[in-house]
Amino acid sequence: ARCQCKVVPRERTNCGYPGISAAECKKIGCCFNASVPSVPWCYSPKPKKVKKVCPNDPYTRINCGHPGIKPRECTRKGCCFRAHPAGVPWCFYHRVMEE
Repeated sequence: ARCQCKVVPRERTNCGYPGISAAECKKIGCCFNASVPSVPWCYSPKPKKVKKVCPNDPYTRINCGHPGIKPRECTRKGCCFRAHPAGVPWCFYHRVMEE
């Protein structure tokens, strides 16, 4: 996401090494902007905004419990609980979605 590179110059965290090229910088997942002198041109993007959701597809669930776990035990572990369908984990991890 491009908006993750909108970091004000004084808050940029250097990412890379002195004299790194724009291509090298982007290859390592960083932002490149050489418009402001004497601040890092290759810098870390802003952290993504994410939210946790319980995945809808029961077949992509990642087990977060043990057989017969109680709903309260499951939610106390910070996981999702849905007692259906059969043959898939009923207590399962959240998925992280980008907003």
